[in-house]
Amino acid sequence: MSPPDPPPGFDPQLFTRYASRVGHGGALGIHYVGHGPDWVELGLAWQEKLVGVPETGVLASGPIVSLMDMATSMAIWVRLGRFRPQATLDLRVDYLRPAARGRTLVGRGECYHATRSIGFVRGLAHDGDPADPVAHVTGTFIATE
Repeated sequence: MSPPDPPPGFDPQLFTRYASRVGHGGALGIHYVGHGPDWVELGLAWQEKLVGVPETGVLASGPIVSLMDMATSMAIWVRLGRFRPQATLDLRVDYLRPAARGRTLVGRGECYHATRSIGFVRGLAHDGDPADPVAHVTGTFIATE
């Protein structure tokens, strides 16, 4: 008797577990929070090494962009039900306020439309209350395969 086929679709939790050990996301400490049919939530714990201006304790923008780039990119894979090589074509980040010192930032990315070659995404980052976001994002990714 042969083993059962793996479940269909892209598994963001498994992918994040691997990515947390290597590369940029691993260096930042990005971790899996949750997902649905067209969305992914990832977390980024507040860390002193990620602070932009030490006197303020405010996270630098780079880690927030990385968190949102990864969450929105993975949302496309979840929607498609598979991994595909892709590159960020455009990612606009509108910062609404600083992230609170000591709080985990949650980035939620949603893929609201996908074509054969382009994924369209939006999302937000918050530090505990989605109704009080730190940032909103919109963007597009292009398939590179």
